[in-house]
Amino acid sequence: MAAPADVKLRTEGWIAPNGTIEDALLQHEIEQFLYHEAALLDARQFEDWYALLADDLDYWMPVRSTRSREDMDKEFANPGEGALFDDDKRLMAERIRKLFTGFAWAEEPPSRTRHLVNNVRILEKTRAAGCVEVKIDCGFLVYRSRLARDVDLWAGRREDLLRKRSNDGAWLIARRHIFLDQVSLTSQNLSIFF
Repeated sequence: MAAPADVKLRTEGWIAPNGTIEDALLQHEIEQFLYHEAALLDARQFEDWYALLADDLDYWMPVRSTRSREDMDKEFANPGEGALFDDDKRLMAERIRKLFTGFAWAEEPPSRTRHLVNNVRILEKTRAAGCVEVKIDCGFLVYRSRLARDVDLWAGRREDLLRKRSNDGAWLIARRHIFLDQVSLTSQNLSIFF
């Protein structure tokens, strides 16, 4: 038996406000991917996390500075200027490899982390060359505890480009631009992945 029209409209509006059921399903799929990624990082399953990175990865965290209201457009360094991270997939492989050498002093013993992802918004969806690309914006909070008393907390925003492979439907991270809320970092090092 079909639901009355007014019930159906309320349900559709709740499932996918300002969009379609397909949009709501995509939102859910993207969020589940991001939660899975966070769980891999927190479990220190770095090889499995590395498999989620596209071959053309752009992983970038610009330096932030305090600016007057008139200069807010200069708050973050531009590409090619100061960056805390400016890595590709090859450099990420090196960072992960180093963690298992016993000589990554900043991670020996390893950090304990908790990656929290929130406010996930899909900004754009495109289809090209047999794959789907989705630009997203999200907030994050990363907690790190190391040794007995070292505690760090980083908050910020990420702009990601996620790509869905056509052959197996797996999502990959093609671009991650990380914008910290902090200007001065009080942590001993920045040896984790965001």
